[in-house]
Amino acid sequence: MATDANSEDFAIGCVLSIKTTLGDEFEGQVITFDRLSNILVLHILCFIYFSLTEILQEGSKSGPRRNIRLLKANYIKEFTFLRHGEDPLDLKNCYLDLHSLQAREESAIRQAEVEAERIGVGVTAEAQSIFDALSRTLPVRWDKTVIVVLDEVRVSSPYLPESVTGGTAAANERVKKVLELERKRLQSRGAAP
Repeated sequence: MATDANSEDFAIGCVLSIKTTLGDEFEGQVITFDRLSNILVLHILCFIYFSLTEILQEGSKSGPRRNIRLLKANYIKEFTFLRHGEDPLDLKNCYLDLHSLQAREESAIRQAEVEAERIGVGVTAEAQSIFDALSRTLPVRWDKTVIVVLDEVRVSSPYLPESVTGGTAAANERVKKVLELERKRLQSRGAAP
């Protein structure tokens, strides 16, 4: 850091104008400063230089938002104390959109559940690779160690074309064809015996 600073310069609530060694210029309020890691946590109040995309993206967001930045103090080229603001962690001034947070949490949980269902339990890496290949072109799911395609065609271990059963003749043939192509691809990569 070009300017020598001590922890009082980065007291909680201080509003600073900061120029970094990377060329960023902004105003931010100190939320906290960790001496051991030399990291400032700042609530960004104003960027001095905005790119057009930053302005458009910021304008498209709804509701009050806080832009938080973690900044290693070593990257501060210079800073100026502007004023001492209100406590940035005062609960009366903090706004949390609980509905939005709950919706994001529920969405993340649903996505994690969907991704977990795509992973076979007790199957080989080759079986998982075949499942992934089939899933790129067809709707698939696991039924224990059996791959179920189109909710009617079943592919059992050892996941060969001869292991395909059920479904209409057309669906059965389509699954066999994709299975043969994937096995050839795996063999050409040396992943299958």
